[in-house]
Amino acid sequence: MNRTARVIRDLLLTALIFLFLGLVVVRLDERNRAALSGQARVVDGDTLVIGGQRIRLVGIDAPELRQVCEREGQPWTCGRAAKDHLEALIGEGRAACAADGSDRYGRLLAICLVRGLDLNAAMVGSGYATAFGAYDVEEEMAKRNRLGLWAGTFDAPRTWRRTHGGMDELPHMPNGTLRIMLSRLGDWWVEFWND
Repeated sequence: MNRTARVIRDLLLTALIFLFLGLVVVRLDERNRAALSGQARVVDGDTLVIGGQRIRLVGIDAPELRQVCEREGQPWTCGRAAKDHLEALIGEGRAACAADGSDRYGRLLAICLVRGLDLNAAMVGSGYATAFGAYDVEEEMAKRNRLGLWAGTFDAPRTWRRTHGGMDELPHMPNGTLRIMLSRLGDWWVEFWND
């Protein structure tokens, strides 16, 4: 077999392997989707429980319950304030959550709405949570308006957890990220093949 035929064979085999892996990932991604609704109990500024299922608001990171920040030169229990703010946003409303997978702690990663309000975006937009893989626009607005955490000084929740022995986690990938990555890989492959 000549060199050109071997290169073409190897490229086709590589493409088939990527296609197979992509289909497996997309299939697993679809299996992890869930919809939950009901009265939510707030655990902290980015975690809810609905029907016994723990839900982590995807794309955001709120201060931990014990976390203390500073506002106007005074200590401020920002973790407790974040929880209280999320409770106020929910009120007596029923939360509807669309989960797209789970984190390594078994919590569903979800976007949750109450009366049409996106709780994830509202927490970041009000300054009671930071962007953690999504909601960068809301965070910039909260910073500019010095809302919530941005009215004083604070350690990023992830940094605070690391220095206080809490659970560490990586920023969340927004919903559909796997499909977007696979689509870009496919686009790259088509460009490569056409060149």
